Amino acid sequence: MTGTAGRPAPDDTEVAEVETDGRRLRRAMNREAVVDALLDLYREGSLRPGTDEIAERAGISPRSLFRYFEDTDDLVGEAITRQLARALPIVQVDAHADDPFADRVRALVDQRFRLFDAVGQAAYATRLRAPFQPRLAEILAESRRFLRGQLRTLFAAELSAMGAQRAEWSMAAADVLATFESYQLLTADQGCSAGEAKQVMVESLSVLLSSGGTR
Repeated sequence: MTGTAGRPAPDDTEVAEVETDGRRLRRAMNREAVVDALLDLYREGSLRPGTDEIAERAGISPRSLFRYFEDTDDLVGEAITRQLARALPIVQVDAHADDPFADRVRALVDQRFRLFDAVGQAAYATRLRAPFQPRLAEILAESRRFLRGQLRTLFAAELSAMGAQRAEWSMAAADVLATFESYQLLTADQGCSAGEAKQVMVESLSVLLSSGGTR
């Protein structure tokens, strides 16, 4: 049996493989659309969108939403993981441990603001859901450990020049200051502009981390 232009017609196995590949592609595309829809809703300030709202944004029926995810927790975990992956290119600080102190402080603050701007409402949603979703709690803990390690490495010289107790307290306070929560308090709750909030963070970190206690 021949097909178009004399080519052999596909047998049943080939047809089945094509159909299977097509279903896999549609599933992957729909799964991607659902995750993108949830992240879009987060960015718009909807931190607990309903399944109907997510499905409508993704262009699928609400009933089919959980063909692609086990449950809401699975969907949220996938969305947060995706958002963090997108932020990976900006997690590095544009400074080295042997750069001037003031340059390192400014570079760290600039990096944190770029990162927090990028993850935005998804970061807030993570913090709201983490106490109830172990996967998100672990993602959040890993992120905090990574950012704390950046801070400790970048200012290792200053910390080592302090007494052990002061270094521990300074590191703890600096870690709190350079978090998403502080960024959110400054920009949202206190109404600081991005420039003002950055300067608050720069000035505070400079005092905390300078080895002599003053800049």
